[in-house]
Amino acid sequence: MSSNYSRWTLRTSLLFLLAYSAAHAGSDGDPLFASNETLKVTITAPLTSLMRERPNDEYMPATFQYQDSTGETVEFNIGIRTRGRLRRDPTICAFAPLRLNFKKSETKSTLFDKQNKLKLVTHCQNKTLKYKQGVIKEYLAYRTLNLMTDVSYRVRLLDITYVDSDKKNRARVNYAFFIEHADRFAKRIDTPALQVSKVSLSDLQPEYLNLTSVFQYFIGNTDFSPRSAAKGEDCCHNYTLFARNNAPYFAVPYDFDMSGIVYTDYSAPNSRFHLRNVTERLYRGRCANNSHLPKSLQLFTEKHDEITALINGQEHLSSATQKTVLRYIAKFYKLLDSQKKINKNLIKKCI
Repeated sequence: MSSNYSRWTLRTSLLFLLAYSAAHAGSDGDPLFASNETLKVTITAPLTSLMRERPNDEYMPATFQYQDSTGETVEFNIGIRTRGRLRRDPTICAFAPLRLNFKKSETKSTLFDKQNKLKLVTHCQNKTLKYKQGVIKEYLAYRTLNLMTDVSYRVRLLDITYVDSDKKNRARVNYAFFIEHADRFAKRIDTPALQVSKVSLSDLQPEYLNLTSVFQYFIGNTDFSPRSAAKGEDCCHNYTLFARNNAPYFAVPYDFDMSGIVYTDYSAPNSRFHLRNVTERLYRGRCANNSHLPKSLQLFTEKHDEITALINGQEHLSSATQKTVLRYIAKFYKLLDSQKKINKNLIKKCI
């Protein structure tokens, strides 16, 4: 790519993202997601019962504690339950993902102001360092997309002490992260969420869709569909749809545990793709959006240093994990050095 062309494509892409942000600016976001500092918290709950029963609707009583900016301990009475599909299966995860239900009357004027129900991505297995690192890697996947566009879910990393009230308050410590609620995200970008069963490609904002398609390729993810979902579920698979005033839909991705950059023990590629494992990348971008591909790739090129700094600056990554992640993204950037490789692995692989 020529330098003039690169500058033009980057400028065009940035203008699109900035114009959207300006035109649809709602709130600057909630206090909880205004900082990237790891938040230390304590959750006291009947964890043994919770992981045995794995309720998907009923909440169990629990308490949630953290220290505010003055050093004072803040405590909330919350509800807690398990959530998810694959990761809620006890044969997959000994420790399931959680949903925490806060009371807005308690959280007012605190770090959790305006929060109600929050998804908590947890560590899956209690005694495996790989899964502890996996939480950090999935968190960094979200943070990488945040570097590309504000039209992405914000996250907050937690260092949690779990206290099991069923086991004489036995405690264990692990990492987890909150994901911005879709309602709060919609408020932030001033664009409501939609609930539909299926959408056509022409319904989706093409430049944004192409950017997120490249992102999915970057992290090595094929576990998604921006157009449809499983029977009986709202569209779309690991995407949420947002739109306003009959404008094209923004399909916003989430849930990256099946990606190559996270590489869990339970991850496996869809058999119809004939991939060796999830670390093998496969582009699932739409051919109709190939005209936007140079802009998407150029944005990734310009963000290379920031992404590298994000990974190097994550203190909770082990040295070995950090090297593995950097090697994985280096393969992506090596591909961008060759138009021949771009043609072979992206343009000709579009769907």
